[in-house]
Amino acid sequence: MARKRTAPKAPPAAPKSLAEAAQRIVSSSHLVSEKSPELSEFEFGLIIAGHAFDRWMIRCMAAAGVKDMTPTDVLVLHHINHREREKRLADVCFVLNIEDTHVVSYSLKKLAAAGLVTGSKRGKEVFFSTTAKGTALCLRYREVREACLMPGFSGAEEENLRLAELARVLRTLSGRYDQAARAATSF
Repeated sequence: MARKRTAPKAPPAAPKSLAEAAQRIVSSSHLVSEKSPELSEFEFGLIIAGHAFDRWMIRCMAAAGVKDMTPTDVLVLHHINHREREKRLADVCFVLNIEDTHVVSYSLKKLAAAGLVTGSKRGKEVFFSTTAKGTALCLRYREVREACLMPGFSGAEEENLRLAELARVLRTLSGRYDQAARAATSF
């Protein structure tokens, strides 16, 4: 018997009254701005989604066969494996938007000690790539991801278009937050 696919639910509508706005779900009511109270709702969503994504990466990697990896370790491993091209520390930090190179450097050392990545020095630069063991782990992670995460998505064009738009919004907002961080540094 085939399962019937249901259309994805539309997101909740924006508040239409002050009473409805008072029911906003935020982490810090004292930060809600009259200019855009929705930004505080978005930030709370981002906080809980970020933590849920971190938990997911750790547990997916454990199910793939390696425990005790941090979310950064998982991200770095996958990025090093991305497109089977060698990457420098600076490249990894830039793409993952990690300002502290020591965090990524420590992660690379852990991944190398586990036999998942290797580095080759050329001049003053070290170029990292995944080992066969690292590549196999990334593929196993993908299998677990397909089995555990993807059934929650319909794959419908409308859903995929919404996800693409959300991705664009997140990238745009990351630029705004980066700019604000620079402004706060000199405030």
